[in-house]
Amino acid sequence: MNYSEYLDKAVEYTSYQSLFVEKSENPNSYTYGQYIPMNLQRSSRLDRTVKLTEEQVKIAQNAPQQTWLVISEHWCGDASQTVPVMAKIAEASQGNISLRLVYRDEVPELMQAHLTNGGMAVPKIVKLDAQNQLINDWGPRPLEAQNLVIKLKSNPETAAKYSEELHKWYAKDKQQSTVKELLELSVAHQVSASF
Repeated sequence: MNYSEYLDKAVEYTSYQSLFVEKSENPNSYTYGQYIPMNLQRSSRLDRTVKLTEEQVKIAQNAPQQTWLVISEHWCGDASQTVPVMAKIAEASQGNISLRLVYRDEVPELMQAHLTNGGMAVPKIVKLDAQNQLINDWGPRPLEAQNLVIKLKSNPETAAKYSEELHKWYAKDKQQSTVKELLELSVAHQVSASF
């Protein structure tokens, strides 16, 4: 796969957030638009509150050169909980991690190459080396949250409310699992299996 062509279509985090604000002003014009205002609130709150420890900053600063090409959408609840963390880690890396975002529905071939259990779940980080070759990927959520979602969706009594329980999990976890897994991703050197 030629990842460079997707990087050409990608935007920086500030542009991603600007479009988020724009979409939230008229959400009914967008697919799944009803989720955009709440997700913007979550994302904006995390932009203000997520702080990395000195040790976590050092890990990011020592990461090798890489690009995180993130497949995302503003309507996605998981993206609202994790993309701000990606941005904090990329910022802390002082240029070692380049964060670029593309919209899932605009890059179907890329999404098909990075499915989760056969589904088009986002966000998905596609980690590329300095030559834009695939190293590995991550997403759409931390492993503990992924296991929770699988468990909840497999039970007819909890399937309909899995999203509510997932966001309770994020609130309790305070993005610590996301930070830990993304820092591990930043220093990983080999291809690993996706969920």
